[in-house]
Formats: sequence, structure tokens, C-alpha cells
Amino acid sequence: MKVVIADTSCLIVYDKIQRLDILRKTFPELIITQQVGEEFGTLPDWLNISIIEEKDELYLELLNNLGRGEASSIALASQMKNSLLIIDEKKGRIAALKHGISIIGSLGVLVEAKRKGVIVSVREALSKIEETNFRVSESIKKKVLEKAGE
Repeated sequence: MKVVIADTSCLIVYDKIQRLDILRKTFPELIITQQVGEEFGTLPDWLNISIIEEKDELYLELLNNLGRGEASSIALASQMKNSLLIIDEKKGRIAALKHGISIIGSLGVLVEAKRKGVIVSVREALSKIEETNFRVSESIKKKVLEKAGE
């Protein structure tokens, strides 16, 4: 089973639509870094927090182009075999893939949640996400709905 690590953006978007339960039920052992926790704020008690040292070599390298949350999440995922990183920002996704890390975005989580029976409709959750400031292109929306069979 994959270790699932979350960057800040997915926590923010699911919190905005008041559906952090989707993350919890889809990935019961969700891990975040201390840096992500600091960016997010008050954390639900079910999140597992892992510490990436501020002097970690990869973390320091990634800080040149990424925020603390993204850099720490990628550094943590690189240390854990068979991990899956939930990350949305393009630069962060590219950096994660460069380091051999499997990734999924916040919208991909919806597809996985439907596959696991956590939600019935990706379209419904997606429409709530679109009401926030989370940007979703029409092409991405179409791909997500196709993957979900909607």
C-alpha cells in the first residue's frame, strides 16, 4: 500500500468546500509535513505529521523554486518508498516527477474517492471546488470527469 503525502493546496481546497472527510476516507493514513501544517493552520487530529529537517539537502535545493510546503512534501515523498504525493502546482508536480515520485492532484483525489465509494459524484464535488478560487481549466475538468465515468 502506498504512503500518501499531502501538500497544502489539497487541504485548503477540501477545507474550503467543507469536505476534508473526502481526504480522510480516501486516504486514512494521510501524512503531511510540519511545514504544510504551518501553512494550513489548525489541523484535523487525524492527519499524521512528519518532520523534514530544515537542513535536508533536497528540501534546501527545492526551496530555490518552491514554497516550504511543496519543498518539504517532495523531500518527504522522496525518502519514502512507494509514496504518492498529492500536489497541484505545476512547478511542484514537475519537481516531484523529476525525483521519481508518483503524484496525484486534488481533482484526481475525487476520481480515487469515487472509485473507493467515498463519494458518488465527482461532478458534484467538482462544481463546489469551482466555486472557490481553485482554478480548473475546461480540459482538466473534462479529463477528470472522463476518468470518473461521468
